[in-house]
Order: sequence, then structure tokens, then C-alpha cells
Amino acid sequence: MASATKRTPGRWLGRYRGPDCKERSKTFRTRTEALTWAQDQERRMRSQEWTDPKRARVTVQEWSEQWRATLSVKPKTVASYDSLLRTCVLPRWGSLRLDQITTAQVRTWVASMRGLTGKPLSPSRVQQAYRLLSAMLDLAVEDGRLPKNPARSATGGRSFLPTMPKARTHTYLTHGQLLRLADEAKPYDALILTLGYGGLRWGEASALRVRDADLLRGRLQVSRSASEVNGRLIYGTTKTHAARTVPIPARLRVLLSQQVAGKSPDDLLFTAPKGGPLRVGGFRRHVFDRAVQAAGIHKLTPHDLRHTAASLTVSTGGNVKTVQRMLGHASAAMTLDVYATCSTTT
Repeated sequence: MASATKRTPGRWLGRYRGPDCKERSKTFRTRTEALTWAQDQERRMRSQEWTDPKRARVTVQEWSEQWRATLSVKPKTVASYDSLLRTCVLPRWGSLRLDQITTAQVRTWVASMRGLTGKPLSPSRVQQAYRLLSAMLDLAVEDGRLPKNPARSATGGRSFLPTMPKARTHTYLTHGQLLRLADEAKPYDALILTLGYGGLRWGEASALRVRDADLLRGRLQVSRSASEVNGRLIYGTTKTHAARTVPIPARLRVLLSQQVAGKSPDDLLFTAPKGGPLRVGGFRRHVFDRAVQAAGIHKLTPHDLRHTAASLTVSTGGNVKTVQRMLGHASAAMTLDVYATCSTTT
């Protein structure tokens, strides 16, 4: 039972027994404060909000290492998290214990990143840093170290977070525009059409091997993806971890037959000018952006060709499930959300 015992003049000891039957105590200046604290701990136990205070006495730096060890994500995502920890989260929170974080402090931190009290970060960077801290504290709650997440308590509709700018409108090319772009991008016309007709992500297209091109049946087997992490290419599964088969038109089949000539099945299908894997930065500088300008197309990225593939498929009668399978979306709902209003540019 909660109690308060006088220790010395002006010092009272609040006491209660935890669910493990161990007695816990804390010193206060008055009997009322001591007894209120002990009774509140008992109330927390009854409502299952109680946590062992000793388990929250780990620093955010130490907890970040445990949280990171639980991740099951791709290397590029881990690198992104590490960057956020290094630049945004740990400089502010690293030396504090989990039980020292308050809702007000979280809001002040977000305000500082927004530039309300200093140099601003981009809205997406602020939101990413906030979500990462929240995810770490969510795990602390699940692990019984905190009774609640002070970052989540700060949401209140999350009005304190910066508003994300509106996404750039998708660019959809016509067949004619796509063919003109491919012609300007030679000798990478086959790659342009693979992106524009097959809807592959850049990492998926750059990871294709010769064996993935079934030219007899007119199919590409998409099962791997390349991502650049700290300047190094890492090959792994696709974004959804699922393989898929993508149909290719006859025009592209002819170009790919030339592309595979003289190569072994394990060779990369598309390579840099001097051999080796393609990197999106170099490809854009030396090939893509120049071809876009020469083709008279306004503001286009390699990823926009994925949107073009969806639009062209819809224009030839493809339904949502067809587009979903081609693009490798996890659900048809995602496809509908992104491509509900596919249309081509003029």
C-alpha cells in the first residue's frame, strides 16, 4: 500500500510495491507530495500504465543502437536512418535518458529544425527526423521502458510539423515523345524504352542481367534492384521483395537482341560506356538530361518514365491489376492512388 514516511525535517519518503513485489521509494519535501506520488504509481499499476523507472534510465544514444539492431529494412533505408540519427536526432537527444524526454522538448526541437529558432531544414527532413525519434520511443514503450511516447503525445494533429510541398505533377509522354527521347539517348535507347514501356524503377533496370531477358517470349524477369549507399552499389531484392514478369513490345525486343549479343547470361544487360554498372547520377549528366533537352521535353526524370509506362498501358486498355503487376506495386489501391488520372502530355 502507498505510504509516506518522514525521514528528516523537510524530507518525506514516498513508498509503494511494484508488480514484482519490490519496494520502491522517492524523496519529497512534503508528506502530501510523497503520498500523492506513491498513490499515482499504484494507480498506474492498476491501469497497466506502470513501467519500471530503472529501465528508462538508458540514454537515447544507447537506445538508438538497440533500436537500430531491430531494423529489417534495405541498406539504403538504414543509411538514411543513420544520417538522420547523426545529424538531427543524437545531437539533441543522445545524452538524455529516455525518461527525461518531454512533449514540450519535442515540440521545441521540431520548431528549431523548421527554422523558427534557427537555420531551417527541409519539411521532409524535419518530418523524417520526427518520425524516427517517434519510432524509437514507440519501441521503448513496447519494451516496457516508458509508459507512453512523449513524441506521439505531442502530435495534436501534428500541426506543429511543417507542411509538405505539393508533389510535382507527373509527366506522361506519348508514344511519339518516348521514341524521340530514346532516339536522342542512343546508344541507350533500349534502356529508355525499357523504362518507358516496362515501368521498371531505375534500380531494377540497372540490375537486370542478360538472363533476365526472355526475348523469345517477350518478357523481362524483374527480381533484383541496385541501390547506391555511401557511394557503393548494393544489389538486393526489389522494393516489395517480390519478383515479377514484365512484357516488352516487339520494337524493344529487337533492340534488346542487339544489347545481349556477345554477352554471357550473368552479364549486366545495361552497362556504363566503359563497362561496369550504370549509376543514375552519371547517366543523367552524360545521357538523359541531354536527350531530354534535344527531344524538346520539359522537366523529365528517369522515374517519370515509370509514369509514362503506366499511362501508355492504360491508353491501350490495361486495367488497374495489369498496371499493378507491371509496376510491382504491393496493392491495387496504391496503383489507383498514384495513377487514377493517367493522361498523356501533348
